[in-house]
Amino acid sequence: MAVKIEHGDTTLDNSHAARDSHAARDEVSREELIELLNGDLRREYQAIIAYVTYSQVLKGAAYMNIAGELEKHAAEELEHALVIAKQIDYLGGQPAVEAMPVKQSDDPKEMLRFDLENENETVRNYRRRVRQCDALGEYAMAEHIREILVDEQDHRIALATALGEQVPELTDDVQPVTTAWQTAHPG
Repeated sequence: MAVKIEHGDTTLDNSHAARDSHAARDEVSREELIELLNGDLRREYQAIIAYVTYSQVLKGAAYMNIAGELEKHAAEELEHALVIAKQIDYLGGQPAVEAMPVKQSDDPKEMLRFDLENENETVRNYRRRVRQCDALGEYAMAEHIREILVDEQDHRIALATALGEQVPELTDDVQPVTTAWQTAHPG
């Protein structure tokens, strides 16, 4: 049964509302895509810094294997940053040079939690970016991002396992963190 949703002067059938909402977020200009990719690049820089730092400060026998895994993640995040920077350049943009802030803690589980939360947000953003690239006809770019998504999903699995948790189910209903960055750092 369809439910009508009233929004301003528009009435939407709920069976189309979610699809229309996704479609609206997926339609971006090349300039907007550059800005969004720069947010993703800042997040990759953040991940590199966090993984490098956390891999070196995790102490104790229980974290030795995890620390080694985080070092591998740091190298993969650098590869991702290079791919994203190349895509920004291809679109005619200037790659960002600042990282998103890195959370610090003395608690190893809290550090792993920070990483998992960041990876969850990264996966959400890259899923959106794939749809946005496809909508712009940038299919090769979408494929590059899909390849990054494979690594990011593996990172989520490793971090959730290290925390003794199931990998969280993700929805795309969360606004990207890049919007908050853009608000805090206009221009």
